[in-house]
Parts: sequence; C-alpha cells; structure tokens
Amino acid sequence: IPFCNIYSTFLQRGIDQVIHDVALQNLHVIFCVDRAGLAGNDGATHQGAFDLALLSPIPNLTILAPMNELQLRDMLWSAVNMEGPVVIRYPRGRGVFLEWKQPLRAMQAGKGRVLHRSGKIAVISIGIAGNFVQEVRIKGHEFSHYDMCSLKPIDQELLQDAFSNHEIIITLEDGAVSGGLASAVLAWKNDNGFSQQVHALGIPDRFIGHGSQEQLYTECGYDAEALEDLIIRLSSPEA
Repeated sequence: IPFCNIYSTFLQRGIDQVIHDVALQNLHVIFCVDRAGLAGNDGATHQGAFDLALLSPIPNLTILAPMNELQLRDMLWSAVNMEGPVVIRYPRGRGVFLEWKQPLRAMQAGKGRVLHRSGKIAVISIGIAGNFVQEVRIKGHEFSHYDMCSLKPIDQELLQDAFSNHEIIITLEDGAVSGGLASAVLAWKNDNGFSQQVHALGIPDRFIGHGSQEQLYTECGYDAEALEDLIIRLSSPEA
C-alpha cells in the first residue's frame, strides 16, 4: 500500500496526478498531507489553506482530519483497511497529549464524534481546530461540540443531530472557508431543508503571510478567543 507523504502546499502541484493516476482508478493510496492549514513562519507559499477545497470534489476520495495525535495514529492504522484513495490531513506542530502511547482504535470513515452537548449553539469542527473548541468549553460556556473527523464522506447522522437540536450552528476549520467544512455543511443544510444561519470560521479569502501559527489563527479570526467572543455574542438574548 503506497503512503504518499507530502506538504499540503506541494500537493497543489499534483492535483492532476491525484485525479487521473489514483482517484479515477480508485487505487488504494494513502496521502499523508502534512502542514495542512496555517503553517506559520514558512510564509504565504507554504500555508496549507486549500487542500480540503481542492480535494473534496474528487470522486472516490476519503478525506480525514485528526484533531490530535491519537486520532492521527488511529486514522493511519485504519486507512490500511479502507478501500480506495485516502487523504489524512494534519498540521505542522506538536501534539497535545503527554501519554500518546495508547491502544489503537479502529475508526470508520464518515463517522464523527459528539464531544459535548449543551445549549442552543452547536460548534462543528474538523481537525486541529477542535482543540480551540475544547479551550473554550473549559471556561464553562453553554454549547455543543461535534468533531466531524471526516470531510468526505461526511457524517450525515451527526449533522442531522446538530441541526435538529440547536438554533445556531458554527463551523470551525483550519482551512479555507470556501470549499471546505463550511461549504459542505451549508450544502447539506440546504439539501435537507434546515433554516439556521451558519457562522463559518476559518481561513478567509486571501493569501496569509508570515507569522507564528498562533498569531495567524488570531489574525484570521478562528482561534479560541475569537470563537469564545462569537459564542458569547450569539448567546445573548438579542442574537
């Protein structure tokens, strides 16, 4: 089973090969897409903003995004037994657990997780951005948190649960808002007749320059503080 390890920004140059040499033939190739999302001080040429938007329209692809290093291990292990091409996108940086040597757990593509359930607001995240949600939840705000884990296929049962039980939806992703998780959630919402407004947080429609990852998350308005401010505003009686 080929494992293709590549930076998100370099994968952009090989989209034609992904389509014609792998996806069209439905070959079992596992793409390990490193530096997905904001890569920080490597600058505008190395920001991994576009992989979700570029890959999600391609048939036969499974697209996964771990929230932490434990999920990354599980996804790598589980991808071996999946069929067809699999993309696993993960960020530059360190993990969040000290005790990372835990038993491997099989995961299924298209199945997310409900990490917390409370209040009228649902935050739907994918990948590393889920850790920002956890930071906010520690402060005691009332909201639910859904970790999608998989963009394609997307967990329709989880989306049904989120939209059926919440008045307000927030999407959060370390990737371009246009074409990524937000676009997939909006398309699903429209197809299934829900009327809630969706507030999308992620990389805006512009090229992002130099800076640490933390500085750039803040600049782009989807770090924990920006999410907390939005939740507080949407939780007010006037919202």
